[in-house]
Amino acid sequence: MSGADAVTVAIEIAVTPATAFAVFTEELDAWWQRGPRYRVLAPYEGVLWLEPGVGGRLLHARGDDRDDAFEVGRVRVWDPPHRLVFSWRLPNFTTDQVTEVEICFERIGEGTRVTLTHRGWDHIPTDHPARHGQVDRAFVLFRGRWWADLLGAAKRRAEQAHHRIDATGGRS
Repeated sequence: MSGADAVTVAIEIAVTPATAFAVFTEELDAWWQRGPRYRVLAPYEGVLWLEPGVGGRLLHARGDDRDDAFEVGRVRVWDPPHRLVFSWRLPNFTTDQVTEVEICFERIGEGTRVTLTHRGWDHIPTDHPARHGQVDRAFVLFRGRWWADLLGAAKRRAEQAHHRIDATGGRS
């Protein structure tokens, strides 16, 4: 594999791994940003959700009709609150072009380090539109910024959820 095969980003969140995992998986559509940079189907809004458990699907519907959704990927590992792995593909990938996303939730002090690795990019040609003209280190930095933006949004959602839950005496 080349150095451009995997992208890894990490962020620290001031919530427990259980809360981080729950927000990441159960509130996906609430924190996953909208628009052509982040959503996979035009008009780049719609609904994004993850079905729990191994074999669960990561789906993106153009609108509110969940019956007409694109399968972005399938859950390969479901180990709450520690680890989640799912396949990842875009609508313009061929059937053999699949990448993999792994997210680890590690307790650090009172919070959680969330580390995301998106691997398998060697299977995607260097001239594929998903690379946006980027190769090697430039592509890793490009895709890393993309995931860092999304993890930042997940962090904000998780920390807001944590404070709401603490205020009501619920899970933390």
